[in-house]
Amino acid sequence: MFSNPSAEIYKYLPPPITELDDIIAVIFTGPCEPHSKDLQRSPFLVHSSKIYYALSCLKRNHTDYYDLDMDVARSNLEHYPKEGVPVSIEYEVSHTNKIPEATGLDDKEVEDGTEYGNCPFRIHGLTEDKYQNMTHKQMKVEAMEFLKTGGKMLGIEHGDDMESLYNNPQLYPKMFPWLFPYGSGGIGSLKDVLSDSEHICHLLLYHDK
Repeated sequence: MFSNPSAEIYKYLPPPITELDDIIAVIFTGPCEPHSKDLQRSPFLVHSSKIYYALSCLKRNHTDYYDLDMDVARSNLEHYPKEGVPVSIEYEVSHTNKIPEATGLDDKEVEDGTEYGNCPFRIHGLTEDKYQNMTHKQMKVEAMEFLKTGGKMLGIEHGDDMESLYNNPQLYPKMFPWLFPYGSGGIGSLKDVLSDSEHICHLLLYHDK
């Protein structure tokens, strides 16, 4: 088991705004350019004050963020918009609002749209319904086919040194952050109170194991 070198990807949070365009792009396709009201419904909206507040909460409450430099965070956020989309927005003229790569086999509508309520957004990604019944080998074949047809992906190498399975209280909090939202409580962190085996038995008492 190797560590995931997230620190090498983002040395500081939030990253400088000049680096965002290298990793994130917002592309609109359709017969007309997006209006400011369309951007208000974008999932990429940024509120600088809320980002700073969230990072402050992480620094106070999560052990892995104890060394987060809030001065750098404040300095980087000064270059972010107070609110809005912080990355470049590309627009491509299209005579239909359908995105071929994001269209399902059962999607027979000529265009996406609605006559009432907010304008829906289509977010393309892997879906559990498609892959939950696939074997490991079938997933590999699907991935290879995706790459052969011009699909792109982001590759991040793991760390050079293997993570220790023993005397490593941060192992499980980093593997399952949703189970340890404050980055503490991993196996081995309560040696003065519980042995490792007792700690595991205690964690297994949770209804979802």
